[in-house]
Amino acid sequence: MRAWKTQTPLGADARQPNRRSGEGDVSLTELNALGVLYQYFPPSDYDRHGTEAHAQWTHFRQTYGFKYADMLEVSPGKLGDYEAKLRMFFEEHIHADPEVRYVVDGSGYFDVRDTDDDWIRIAVEPGDLLVLPAGIFHRFTVDSRNYILAVRLFADEPQWVPINRPAADQHPAHLEYMRQYGREASDPGPDQKAVCVG
Repeated sequence: MRAWKTQTPLGADARQPNRRSGEGDVSLTELNALGVLYQYFPPSDYDRHGTEAHAQWTHFRQTYGFKYADMLEVSPGKLGDYEAKLRMFFEEHIHADPEVRYVVDGSGYFDVRDTDDDWIRIAVEPGDLLVLPAGIFHRFTVDSRNYILAVRLFADEPQWVPINRPAADQHPAHLEYMRQYGREASDPGPDQKAVCVG
């Protein structure tokens, strides 16, 4: 997993790295300050049928309360109207619940907004598990390989409900996110701090 500030000019290919000129990498500590969690699990510890093969997986899911899992394959052969679906995933949005993705195969980019409203691009590969907190503005795209296979984890019944701007700006999940992690937020208490592991 690597992260950097990104800029995607109008008409540019979102599947390219689009690193912002003159910027270095963004650290895990900086991502953690935005509430983003990261952990690495060897891809061999989770097979392609969604069977957990390692005790760490069970521990992680129990610790964070993720009861449900499914697999999502994003590729031209698996998603009908592929380009339209990619455009939808790449629209800036939030969710009322955390978004959890574990990459089994392939690669892609998750972009998240920082407290200055800049985009940070997080490149994920097999073994990378990413947890985006509820209410954070984000978007997703595959990279130039056009393929990713990921496990999606959910606390409740599986669902994927994007809330786009402008409605998302005043959504309770976003307001709570800003209270905890926004520029005006005070230092979060111990029960609010995200743990960056891996």
